[in-house]
Amino acid sequence: MRNAQDTPVAEKDIAHHETTSETLADLIIGTVKRHNRIKLSNLAKTLMEDPKKVEAQAKVLQEQGVLKLEYPGNVFASPTVIFAGAQEESKTGPDLPKDRKLLEKYEVTQDSVTAQVSIWASPSKDMPVYDMTMPFLGVGIQAMLRSLSGKLAQEIPIEIEDITDPQRITQLKQKFFIQAEANMRNRLPDMTEERTKMLAGLMLHSMYGLGDTEMLLADNWLEEIAINSSKEPILVYHKRHGWLETTKYVHSEEDTYNLAAQIGRKVGRDINSLNPIMDAHLLTGDRVAATLFPITTSGNTITIRRFARNPWTIVHLIDPKFNCLSKEIAALLWMAVQYELNILVAGGTAAGKTSVLNAICSTIPATQRIISIEDTRELALPKVLQKNWVPMSSRNPNPEGMGEISMLDLMVASLRMRPDRLIVGEVRKRQQAEAMFEAMHTGHPVYCTMHADTVAQVQRRLLEPPIQIPQSEVEALHLILVQYRDRRRGLRRTLELAEVLSDRDKLDVNYLYRWRPRTDTFEKANESIRIVEELNLHTGMTQAEIKKDLEEKQAILQWMLDNKVTDCDKVGQVMRIYYNTPDIILDAVNKKKKADGILE
Repeated sequence: MRNAQDTPVAEKDIAHHETTSETLADLIIGTVKRHNRIKLSNLAKTLMEDPKKVEAQAKVLQEQGVLKLEYPGNVFASPTVIFAGAQEESKTGPDLPKDRKLLEKYEVTQDSVTAQVSIWASPSKDMPVYDMTMPFLGVGIQAMLRSLSGKLAQEIPIEIEDITDPQRITQLKQKFFIQAEANMRNRLPDMTEERTKMLAGLMLHSMYGLGDTEMLLADNWLEEIAINSSKEPILVYHKRHGWLETTKYVHSEEDTYNLAAQIGRKVGRDINSLNPIMDAHLLTGDRVAATLFPITTSGNTITIRRFARNPWTIVHLIDPKFNCLSKEIAALLWMAVQYELNILVAGGTAAGKTSVLNAICSTIPATQRIISIEDTRELALPKVLQKNWVPMSSRNPNPEGMGEISMLDLMVASLRMRPDRLIVGEVRKRQQAEAMFEAMHTGHPVYCTMHADTVAQVQRRLLEPPIQIPQSEVEALHLILVQYRDRRRGLRRTLELAEVLSDRDKLDVNYLYRWRPRTDTFEKANESIRIVEELNLHTGMTQAEIKKDLEEKQAILQWMLDNKVTDCDKVGQVMRIYYNTPDIILDAVNKKKKADGILE
């Protein structure tokens, strides 16, 4: 009876080699696993490969703990290759239910890596299942990638500045991708160009990104990614389907912590037992909130608010497909920005406050200096505004309690930087509100957000404790816009738009527009009083001229919508031309010219 290590060439192994698209490493592992142990010479014959090439690959797999090589005392005898077991695989998500029904299927591509997304509904599940299928990698190719990652980490050293500077990290990623691709071609010359790039992309995600989470971040339909603990699957919030349970798990609580710490280091934030709560952002601008056990008793958590890669513009907001606000409201907001009136955008969590703020700030003239103040960076303005835009972010104290830079510090500093416009991410505290209204009273137009569900709530929050700003200060605010989110239907709408009025006795508001949920339309509530008075006082415009200006703005917005001018930078270009030479834009609107002939 023959020993297992003397097994001759098997026909089924040869057939497998001829028909498979797996790498040599995968074929070696598959063959050795079937035989448990096999001589290297027989393994090479089975695979019809050069023994030296097979031995070199087997040594790489031995370094990764997948195979083991036993060399005999006789130097002329062939070594034996033994299966040592693959690395422990990451936990997979829940099994797909048998009674599932496909709701939607699409592809997501990032850095040459393409994943298939399937969304399933099932009566046996509390929520639909989001199944992202990554490209299949055999154990052999996984081992080879781990080996190559270690080599490239030595060849391409990383400095601390590389991971904290967005431009340098981008250059580093490009360099790594090219180097990984070249190394892959040398090791696997028979592999297709497409698969080579895909493997290089996976290595890039592993080394400089967030692993498989990078592919979730590449899905433009997702708004939120939530890791609640290593015991539960990752959850995502989908724009069409709401909360979904994915088929992905984080392997352990330690992995969740390492991921949070990695995110924090890139933006100068710490998370540890002394500082178990972290607010940070990714270099893409996505907002991150992380907590550690026992602050969250179920385990370590990470919540990523994913922002649109192409920011929402005022044209998106009036699009009937989204119907976030009407052309009339958009035109009035545009006029308010143009003539330097102060605007507060309120709303609940995820109601779209920042998106609306970003959209209306894109109508600021490019000739003016903008200072923005945020806890975490979220604003994304057009390129035409970026030359004279200074974005500022607050900073938490270090473990010794030193080095904190609050939003109040930034607001005070910003007033010394000669701003023409001041954008405040969110006002939460009395001191912030005091500084903001002081800026308004010193002649700086201010745009800000606040948590409140109605205009009446905004009034109470500003005038009553704990913020309690004097009425004489709040009078500097011109417009209050409230965003509303209907969670049941997945809608975001401008609920109310009101102007602030005042007399000697009390602060009052005049409602200009309201959303009617039954008809999903925006209804004009009252004619403007204060806005008309302000424009007449400071510009000399009559009521008829104001009406004509609003009509022109509505026509321009409709023209941009008809021409699909939704890109943030394109909208910025339209604004630049309009403020410099309005006749060019108005002529294009009246003659229904194509936007391509006007924009760069």
